[in-house]
Amino acid sequence: MAGSQTTDNNTLALNAAALIRDSFADYCNRFQSITRRAQSCFEQCDWHATRQNQRDRLSVYNNVVGPCVVTINELLGSLVDDKTVWASMKAAYAPLIAQRFDSELAETFFNSVTRRVFATVGVDANIEFIDYTAILPDVAWEGSPIYRSYRPNDDIGATILQILQDCDFDAPFAHAALDAAMIATEIQHLTPHAGQIEIIRSVFYRGKSAYLIGRIQDNANPSRQTPIVLALQNGTNGIYVDAVLLTENETSILFSFTRSYFQVNAERPAAVIAFLKSIMPLKPVSELYIALGYNKHGKTVLYRELMRHMAQSDDKFEIARGERGMVMIVFTLPSLQVVFKVIKDKFDPPKTSTRADVMACYKLVFHHDRAGRLIDAQEFEHLAFPRDRFQPELLAELLNGAGDTITLNDDMVSIAHLYTERQITPLNLYLAEHDGKQALAAALDYGQAIKDLAATNIFPGDLFLKNFGVTRHGRVIFYDYDELALITDCRFRRIPPPRNWEDEISAQPWFTIRPNDVFPEQFINFIGLPPHLKRAFSQQHGELFDVRFWRDLKAQHEAGIVPDVFPYKHERRFYYFAE
Repeated sequence: MAGSQTTDNNTLALNAAALIRDSFADYCNRFQSITRRAQSCFEQCDWHATRQNQRDRLSVYNNVVGPCVVTINELLGSLVDDKTVWASMKAAYAPLIAQRFDSELAETFFNSVTRRVFATVGVDANIEFIDYTAILPDVAWEGSPIYRSYRPNDDIGATILQILQDCDFDAPFAHAALDAAMIATEIQHLTPHAGQIEIIRSVFYRGKSAYLIGRIQDNANPSRQTPIVLALQNGTNGIYVDAVLLTENETSILFSFTRSYFQVNAERPAAVIAFLKSIMPLKPVSELYIALGYNKHGKTVLYRELMRHMAQSDDKFEIARGERGMVMIVFTLPSLQVVFKVIKDKFDPPKTSTRADVMACYKLVFHHDRAGRLIDAQEFEHLAFPRDRFQPELLAELLNGAGDTITLNDDMVSIAHLYTERQITPLNLYLAEHDGKQALAAALDYGQAIKDLAATNIFPGDLFLKNFGVTRHGRVIFYDYDELALITDCRFRRIPPPRNWEDEISAQPWFTIRPNDVFPEQFINFIGLPPHLKRAFSQQHGELFDVRFWRDLKAQHEAGIVPDVFPYKHERRFYYFAE
């Protein structure tokens, strides 16, 4: 009888593993089906469909994992909580996915199912795929290259023209030969010894743009690889190259953790990631997976990066730099460029929002166009870290301020829920620590950040400097989401004139203020810049204090106008297609 029961359990485990494999295949089919729509949307300039596809694709994973968990529960019945069965399922699942080009994603999918069933604190290697050394799978065996190779010889312009023609768009190029000549001039200026050019076969789509991503070998230094990114737009006269990016920094900003995910047909994700890593060596593998829309697996890789880093370091988690938050407790590991944010049990006054409100704001950011100005946050549940890796001050603050989320178990600290974000320098600290050109550039980019957010229908809500930060590239971004709102949900008002002298000296407003009322005239009082930077800010961004600026933007959003927000500097654009 025991042998028969074991056989039955093994059969059950194999059937359950096959069910999860089939669910993963269903996820991939749905994900790629939506991704493939990006090309026709770009060709037809259907930007509203592009936005909808972006939102739809973000929902695919949970829409497949949820029903899969329900079916697994029905199949396993009373054995659904039996971890020996799940260990057998894991063993049976591994060979079922071994020949897939996206097996690393398939492993993460299996883990997602197990964690929905068990809500495991930390990780359980018996029923989850865990390999902290395998940040990026070996892609050497994966057959033909994912890129096309071009040898320019003496005519780089002709080579670039061929690259453009190989895109095979169902829409014409407006001036492909002129584009190619201008790009060739840029390449010869920056990379005079340009050799073989390799371009990823799949086009990267995001927003209203398409991107050809590649690398240039240096004939004078074969070990050097220069990125090449051709940024394409589609206008009234046809497709054209809006800019060419030829540096690691520019390419890294294009793939920033502050931008929405690309839609790219990556049948071999690890091979694409390996290519991207070759031109952006400082970019974490986790961020590259996330940039392609594989945010669940990117989160898995981020956890592995964290665990590997902790095994190789001995510093302790500590309270992050900057002013204490009213809504979040923020901490970091000094040697790792990541911050951890835990929602407090009770918010400090005058905050009146709830935990659900805060989580809704983070969800809004996840689904919204981040325009390079909002940090992408990764949501984790049931993490556990060694207690001795926490500074006593931090641990006391977590227990006092977020006791509903933090649990001490023997030598471990369990955290039921948190967000992680890439660590940046708070803007108020940056301005205090820098002067001259750097401070001025940050102050002016602070204004541009507000404008870029507004262009994508986002009002930060709280314009204090402490809620913005500066990246290693000097870009100012927003990261405090608890008062974030849509422009279309705001009422932009002028301050009514005082009725009498008592109104003028009153400490309280003499007019009614309703929820979502915004008074742009008051912004100058909140930006907190020192006088010389405030003057420069007002000269360049003075329209931010004018209610007409905001009302016009709101009208554009309500009319469905999709703005242009470019992931590169204005001076990098080719100007001969003014539209």
